[in-house]
Amino acid sequence: MKYAFIREYQNEFRVARMCAVLRVSRSGYYDWVDRPESRRVREDRELLVHIRQVHLESRRAYGTVKTWRELRERSVACGKHRVARLRKQDGIQAQRRCRFRITVANQHTTPPAPNLLQRQFVAPAPNRIWVGDMTFIRTRTGFLYLAVLLDLFARNVVGWAMHERPNLEVAMRALEMALARRQPSPGLVHHTDQGPLYSARDYLERLHTSGLVPSMSRKGDCLDNAVAESFFSNLKNELVHHCVFVSREAARTAIFDYIEVFYNRQRRHQTLDYLTPAQFEQKMVA
Repeated sequence: MKYAFIREYQNEFRVARMCAVLRVSRSGYYDWVDRPESRRVREDRELLVHIRQVHLESRRAYGTVKTWRELRERSVACGKHRVARLRKQDGIQAQRRCRFRITVANQHTTPPAPNLLQRQFVAPAPNRIWVGDMTFIRTRTGFLYLAVLLDLFARNVVGWAMHERPNLEVAMRALEMALARRQPSPGLVHHTDQGPLYSARDYLERLHTSGLVPSMSRKGDCLDNAVAESFFSNLKNELVHHCVFVSREAARTAIFDYIEVFYNRQRRHQTLDYLTPAQFEQKMVA
């Protein structure tokens, strides 16, 4: 590793000086340079190129296992431990910031709808259970509010909307997108928290006329809606926390790309056997 470092920076620093600092001999270094490169070293170097490419294309979100599975999907022969070693040597790490914050549950508030899920976040087929929530994104021109609905079967975002205010319109637009895209049969469970938008009479009436059954988590307990909270955690760790949005429009563009291009169609999920939501739904339905 010391010899490789010297070769990489030999055009910036004197070789003799680097050898002295790293406590290696110049003759040893030049012998190493003249020595034919081993097949293992050459293969490691070529594999590292693929690892770096996956790291960038995954928005620096993948750890070792997801990187390894993505390489196998691309027919790149490698072992999981080899990928871990090369990632570590190259300083490649998944960028994370924090998980969603857990709040204390309030057991004494009766929700407008019962909690039908009871933290059982499994659906037997598409369009059986949707989960939804809303969050905000900071921009230099003010907050941008994002409402989403995810199909619990494949964890894909089926409806979303953004607005500069957290009003009923943004929640309704996300719902209307999901209804238009999926056209669910009556009986689909629609699970959210007890936020005022999801508890609003107009929203609940729209659920009723569409044949959707409302379900709500206990007040102040984010674990009752953990899948939606997890989506926002991924969105912020993989995009928002690493960007400075100069305007709401810039944030809209980036979030659209994250949801429709990356999250639904490219991002591998551990809970989906490391398939993307689109791949998982296509495979299971077929």
